[in-house]
Amino acid sequence: MNALTPEQLVIRKRGRRVLLLIFAMFFGSMALAGILRFSGWMPQVNRNHGQLFEPALDLRQEQLRLADGSAYEWNPAARHWRIVLAPAADCAPACVTLSQQLDTVWRLFGHNADNVEILWLGTPPEQVVASPALKVLQASPALRAKLPGVDDPAGIPVYVIDPNGFVVLRYAPGFDPGGLRTDLSRLLKLK
Repeated sequence: MNALTPEQLVIRKRGRRVLLLIFAMFFGSMALAGILRFSGWMPQVNRNHGQLFEPALDLRQEQLRLADGSAYEWNPAARHWRIVLAPAADCAPACVTLSQQLDTVWRLFGHNADNVEILWLGTPPEQVVASPALKVLQASPALRAKLPGVDDPAGIPVYVIDPNGFVVLRYAPGFDPGGLRTDLSRLLKLK
C-alpha cells in the first residue's frame, strides 16, 4: 500500500472540512427554517395590518336594511368587499375624519374601487364625506353585537367583510389607513 504524503493528507482533510461545511449549511438552513415555521414566525411582508379573525365571523344571516328601508343583499357573485364602521351616534369630529380617510383609501383603489363598498351602520353626521361607495345602513343592534370590540373606548374600529358576508379583519381605532389599503388590495387580487 502506498502511504499518503503530508501534502495529500492536508488536501484530504481540507476536502472533508469542505464537505462537512456544505452539509452543515444545507441541513442547518433547513433546521432554522423548520424552527421559524413551527414557532409561528412570519415575515413582515405577509402580515396583515388589521387583526385577522380565524375563523372569520359569519354575518350572512343578518338582514340588513339601507337607510331608505330597502334590503341590503350580500350578493357574493358581485365580489364586493366591504369596509364597515358602526360608530356611536355622537362621533361627529372623529367620524368626519374617518370618512375622509376611508374615501381616500377607496379612491386609491383606482379601477378596483368598484369592488369595494363602505357600509356605515347608523346615521352619519351631515359633515361626512359623500363618497360614491358609501352605503348607509339602518342601525342594527344585532349586527353591532356581533362585531367584536365595536364599542372600543379608544375610538371607532373599522372592519373588512368579504364578498360572502364574513368579517375577516378588524382595525383598531387610530389605525393607519395605508395598512387598510394594503390589506384590501391583497384581498381584491383573490378573485
